[in-house]
Amino acid sequence: MEFTPLDQIDKIHVELRSGFNSGKLKSLAYRKYQILQLGYLVQDNAERFNDALASDLGRPTLENNFLEIGPSIGDTKQAYQNVEKWSKPEKPAFSLNFTAMRPVVRKEPKGVVLIISPFNYPLWLTIGPVAGALAAGNAVAIKPSENTPAVSSLLAELVPKYLDQDLVRVVNGSIPETTKLLELQWDHILYTGSGRVGKIVAAAAAKHLTPVTLELGGKSPVVIDPNCDLETAARRILWGKVANAGQTCVAPDYILVPRDFQDTFADALKNTYDKFYPESAKPSVSGAYARLITPQAFTRVNALLKGTKGTVVFGGETDEATKYIQPTVVKDVQPDDTLMSEEIFGPILPIVPVKDIDEAIAFINARDHPLALYVFSSDNAVKAKVFDNTQSGAAIANEVLIHPGVDGLPFGGIGPSGSGYHTGKYTFDIFTHLRASMDSPSWVDKILAARYPPYTTKKVNAVRKLLFARLPARPSGPPPIGVASGKKRWGRWFLVATAIALASFLTKRSKALTGSS
Repeated sequence: MEFTPLDQIDKIHVELRSGFNSGKLKSLAYRKYQILQLGYLVQDNAERFNDALASDLGRPTLENNFLEIGPSIGDTKQAYQNVEKWSKPEKPAFSLNFTAMRPVVRKEPKGVVLIISPFNYPLWLTIGPVAGALAAGNAVAIKPSENTPAVSSLLAELVPKYLDQDLVRVVNGSIPETTKLLELQWDHILYTGSGRVGKIVAAAAAKHLTPVTLELGGKSPVVIDPNCDLETAARRILWGKVANAGQTCVAPDYILVPRDFQDTFADALKNTYDKFYPESAKPSVSGAYARLITPQAFTRVNALLKGTKGTVVFGGETDEATKYIQPTVVKDVQPDDTLMSEEIFGPILPIVPVKDIDEAIAFINARDHPLALYVFSSDNAVKAKVFDNTQSGAAIANEVLIHPGVDGLPFGGIGPSGSGYHTGKYTFDIFTHLRASMDSPSWVDKILAARYPPYTTKKVNAVRKLLFARLPARPSGPPPIGVASGKKRWGRWFLVATAIALASFLTKRSKALTGSS
């Protein structure tokens, strides 16, 4: 991969600023043109991206299509179809006091933005953010990962062929190039990666008061309720762990399961593994299983595996030459085990036995808020109990991994797992400045004349009468904890009564028609 010369980065930054100031993207039609070009950049070169992803990650074709290439095209189509709606100014809720001033919220671009993409999804987590940034009317600098040289080189080749170079540029490189980029003034930075580097990005951005969206990660737990669909749970969780060789920020990181159900669940995972990878399709030799991204990543994950004091249920095979680590499940893992010391980001799944769901909740709350929290249960009360008593970027029941690709859902963390949200319209939103605007006619002063000096008692009373809101009756005390308000209860009963009355009417009507015939 050819790195961008350091002395060119300043020039690229100036040219992007000039491109933004040219006003090209004030035209929604031109935004749509660029977004559609971005979509065709991926679609026209889908096979080349598949080959590049296979080269960088050893990832099978199906995973490339399911996890990256398809969603990337889908993100561009969604942005293309919705840019007019997303960009349309919005009127605030009606207010009698201010409606005459014609208040409105304008949707305006932030300016020139920087997108720093990760190695684990180097295409999707580049294309989706760029689509949203263009939809919002921004010029974009893309910094792909140096750990995916095939994909990063392909992006550097294709972007100039499909997109306006005044508006979108690729900067390839490693630490020096990224450091140089972070020294510059940007109008927003989207960084996806580790918490360690996220702190560096945030500190650099703070020097310019640049807003930052951080998509980080952490140890995303899975809570298992014995009252779950065991086969489905095992199949989905194991797939979520082996996809991309576990190198997904929202991959299941560890399992919390009641102690007396641990062996049952471990056996279900083993049965699922045997179905996923029969003797004829071992992951060590087949092309149906990805590899760790770098020798350093292999060494780190392998060290976590070697240091565990848990019991290996299946797996454990490794090959340093090919950066291969077999999908591995380890049971009887204790809280201080090496596998619990950091985000694994590899195909190893520890099972931590707990007394019950309450202990699982306490275990989660004693640690950093995860990017995703998964619960497998057929009991709605259990799901609600876990979600209502924990914090996480996402709260997902009976599924793993795919929620960042679900239309309409925000993807983002909380606390150490990140800040801000993107995907779909949320990507448009992070790159958009909500600009308050009004156009107040002269005659409004007949109503608000009291705001002008000299201030008199009469004017003070007039302002109070006009602007002091009348609050509801003062409460006699706090309401009982956990008790629904009367209004909600009556509303629920009203709906039930309406449904009963409607059913009764339809039944009588049906009998009448039957009798008349």
